[in-house]
Amino acid sequence: MNRTRLVEIIQKEKLIFVTRLKDHTKAQLVISSLVAGGAKVMEITSNTPNFAEEISKARKAFPNVLIGAGTVINKQVAKAAIKAGAQFLVTPNTSKKLISLAHKNGIPILMGALTPSEVCNAWEAGADFVKLFPADIMGIPYLKSIKAPLNKVNLFAVGSINLDDVKEWFDSGAQGIGIASILREPIETDEDLDYIKQNAANFILKVKEV
Repeated sequence: MNRTRLVEIIQKEKLIFVTRLKDHTKAQLVISSLVAGGAKVMEITSNTPNFAEEISKARKAFPNVLIGAGTVINKQVAKAAIKAGAQFLVTPNTSKKLISLAHKNGIPILMGALTPSEVCNAWEAGADFVKLFPADIMGIPYLKSIKAPLNKVNLFAVGSINLDDVKEWFDSGAQGIGIASILREPIETDEDLDYIKQNAANFILKVKEV
């Protein structure tokens, strides 16, 4: 699948589920629960232990789901993610070098940015999407202010977005959102996994309504 097609899928889904775990042995159970809830696009963060191995496992187990790498802060992490089969990269920071690396390997990148200058630098450098982070700290009014002059930038809002304010984020100019808040640890019972599955389904339904 080429980069253009990967971008199209991310644009269509408008929703990336973030898997960040202290106990990587539960990663595949979490991903299975997200997929059961309808998730089509998700990232495994680099600060999840053995994240590259978990990306590789997820790619094999769920060939119809986009599996990317999150918290890609430098080229070393990016190369490990790409080698493991990551289909897109997500960063918390702005780095032109990571954009070049992602595109050289035929995958899209969602580049983290916060200030107007960072957003412009990421977009002008060729980021497929700009990840406004941490969106929750700055709030919806900040997104509106950013989008007023930068309305052509494909912005994903990421950072503790709640189910109740999903519509407002989109109405304020977000092209998509990233969600990590549906995870909870420790994951010990089937009830914990059902919680993740149901919340994934709830967010997907809410996004479809916007």
